[in-house]
Amino acid sequence: MGELRRSGRLLKLERIPTELLLLLVERQGRLVTRDEIIERVWGKDVFLDTDNSINAAIRKIRQALKDDPAQPRFVQTITGRGYRFIAPVTGDDAPVVPMDAASAPSTNPADLAEKEISPARPFIARRWALVVAISLVVVLAAGAYFQWFRLRGRVQPPAGRVILAVLSFQNLTGDAGQEYFSDGMTEEMIAQLGRLDPEHLGVIARTSVMVYKQSPKPLDQIGRELGAEYVLEGSVRRDADKVRITAQLIQMKDQTHLWSRQYDRELNSLLALEGEIAREIADEIQLTLGDNRRRTDIASKSYLSREQYSGYDLYLKGLYFWNKRTVPGFQQAIEYFQQAIAKDPSYAPAYAGLADSYALLGGYSLLYQSDLMPTARAAALRALELDEGLAEAHTALALIVQNYDFDWQTAEREFRRAIQLNPNYATAHHWYAEHLALLGRFDDALRESERARQLDPLSLIIATDNGAILYFSRQYDRAIEQFRAVLDMEPDYPRGGLVVHAYDQKGMFAEAMALVEKRQRVDGDGPSSWSEKAYIYGRSGKPAEARHALDRLQQFYQGHPTDAAAMIWAWSGVDKEQALAWLEKGYAQHSNALTTLKVEPAYDWLRGDPRFQDLMRRVRLAP
Repeated sequence: MGELRRSGRLLKLERIPTELLLLLVERQGRLVTRDEIIERVWGKDVFLDTDNSINAAIRKIRQALKDDPAQPRFVQTITGRGYRFIAPVTGDDAPVVPMDAASAPSTNPADLAEKEISPARPFIARRWALVVAISLVVVLAAGAYFQWFRLRGRVQPPAGRVILAVLSFQNLTGDAGQEYFSDGMTEEMIAQLGRLDPEHLGVIARTSVMVYKQSPKPLDQIGRELGAEYVLEGSVRRDADKVRITAQLIQMKDQTHLWSRQYDRELNSLLALEGEIAREIADEIQLTLGDNRRRTDIASKSYLSREQYSGYDLYLKGLYFWNKRTVPGFQQAIEYFQQAIAKDPSYAPAYAGLADSYALLGGYSLLYQSDLMPTARAAALRALELDEGLAEAHTALALIVQNYDFDWQTAEREFRRAIQLNPNYATAHHWYAEHLALLGRFDDALRESERARQLDPLSLIIATDNGAILYFSRQYDRAIEQFRAVLDMEPDYPRGGLVVHAYDQKGMFAEAMALVEKRQRVDGDGPSSWSEKAYIYGRSGKPAEARHALDRLQQFYQGHPTDAAAMIWAWSGVDKEQALAWLEKGYAQHSNALTTLKVEPAYDWLRGDPRFQDLMRRVRLAP
């Protein structure tokens, strides 16, 4: 596949981006579909998060080549189909050069196009193209780490509280289709350990630890980046009827192995096995902390029947797809959670997962809330009926009554109950921070957001919504800095586009429009981009351009049942009467856009109108 050497030293590089770049270079100028990529890089019938994995690999390739996805010179995205390597590929029997500043290979396509590829030497050309591409990955790697540190800020655990990270359990089955099972085991261990001693033990959330899945980074570096004092790592082997789990607990300060075990069990005792492992780990940590520390015992779980285990298996698959945070992912998760419920109607977490999926789907798809939230509510209530102590169910219900009923008191009570039940549940802290911000309690919101970031330090959504709190509190410069830190790590991260709103409020309309147009080229011609354009043109005094954008936006609404949010935002920058009219439509739809009435700066010019004040009262954001 070719090598990269620096000053004669062979460097280890990630396999997936390397293989994908090789495939694209081999087929220079031709479309390579996502299915072809999956088959070439991962193999057929794989049960992996291949959508996100392909996106991540393409992103790393672009970072290496300093390629702009909006104006690509190397890798072009063909929306909905795949990718194409568009730069001329040339080569000779070129040496593998050291990556010194003076000898770094150029990334300019013109510099690479001195001669055509000789059919007799395709491998040499491929290897040299890889050297050019991959060399820059090494240069950018150090910068990426510092961006993560910048993203995290200076989040520190409270005094007297230690932080534990459960790294992704390795799948040793030899079957990539079992990846969801080892991921599910990781998730379950995080949940179990999060309930041990929440006052003194913080457990890093899954979204942060999964960043290090298959990472070549040494354990001590991972511990430092996560701010973890202890790390649990393990592996899973599984066949038709049995499972073997190995786990070891490591203290980061001196790399001491405090505890190591191996467990061989029948699959129908898996839940009891997880509880057993968690209790032994807790005992080891308790000895380290001192005998005076309180620990909440994990209740023993009964053995599962084969039918019940089948439902649990489906639940793990649902979690896998729910964590993808895409519309197709939510739809697939809903299907698996429903199948899990059909297998075991008494399994509360599956109902909570179903509630979360329906509660989030509307915001990601712009479907009517009224078509989704009643189902979400029924699932959350059923989960609580089965297990009143399930923090995930209380958190889901809080989000539903907040965003659909505008019932702020009940939402706050449910968020607080979830945090009381499981103080290590990062999503409860995250969504509660948003809740506090929407009520204008910004100091409390920022403190709660910091707790979420401590528990999930590498979460892009938590970091982004921390920026949103700063934006709502009119701290625009700090908000821009936070949003930019997110976009430095994930240039195409959709919610990172909130930086446009901060630009608008500072009068930085050129910067705002440049980012909107860049995203429009990447994501396609959708309602969100025309909504943003209409607002920017309206605010910057360009009524003709604003009207054109509104006309294009209106086309998306004709004949399609769509949430009013995009129209509300567009008219908020153009016309007061239309803005108020669309806010009324949003109220009738129970649109999420109404939850920001109290704090959204874009509505400031409407606040003196009695109709706006009346709407605030109906949404229960004013007395």
